[in-house]
Amino acid sequence: MNRRYAILGDIHANLEALRAVVEDARQQGATDFACVGDIVGYNADPVECIRIIRDELNCPTVCGNHDHYCSHDDEELGDFQPLAANAIAWTRRQLSDEDARWLCGLPLTKNVGGFALVHSTLDVPERWGYVFDQLDADAHFTYQRTTICFHGHTHVPLVFEKRRDVLRWQPEELRIVPGTKYFINTGSVGQPRDSDPRSSYLLYCLESRTITFRRVAYDVASAMERNRRAGLPERLAQRLAAGR
Repeated sequence: MNRRYAILGDIHANLEALRAVVEDARQQGATDFACVGDIVGYNADPVECIRIIRDELNCPTVCGNHDHYCSHDDEELGDFQPLAANAIAWTRRQLSDEDARWLCGLPLTKNVGGFALVHSTLDVPERWGYVFDQLDADAHFTYQRTTICFHGHTHVPLVFEKRRDVLRWQPEELRIVPGTKYFINTGSVGQPRDSDPRSSYLLYCLESRTITFRRVAYDVASAMERNRRAGLPERLAQRLAAGR
């Protein structure tokens, strides 16, 4: 069977976006799903998004920083911006003990089907470092043993390629070249930050060794209204429309 993975990340409790992405992935022939973390945080439907990832899709998943802090009530939120801290505190009150235990038990890294998953970086995954430039990517590549590692965290789709140097690509269809390593950011399902409000995810076809980035429109207005009804900060609703 020609396996085709839909790689999702940074869902951030945006149910409308997640449903749209899952539907699009199935229409594109996805046979499997995997997630690079941050299922919860920022938006209004953490429990339902957990249910889809854990129960409906049953997909390999790694822990993101919001997954971690939302499932650890005893950890302080002083390092977070006020908007994020507010959303984490709200999310903690929504989760059942079972949901919190599941998030708490997610690994920081995972190998799946010959590729790796991590939310931030493989060198120090527990520090939740952001990768925007070649220097950060190069530190990660020192620890990458697989040809491909998928990650998230920045909410911006990017591809870093390691040959002799680290190169930065614009995310379009990519064919995997033997002898080259790839560190690939899926972009965000639930809160894109590249000025495009459409959800971002990617498809990895194991047979053809191709990676295709997808953008999916969803009902942003409904997602914004769900945030407002939940009592989350208005800014969290507004940024969905702006893609920032």
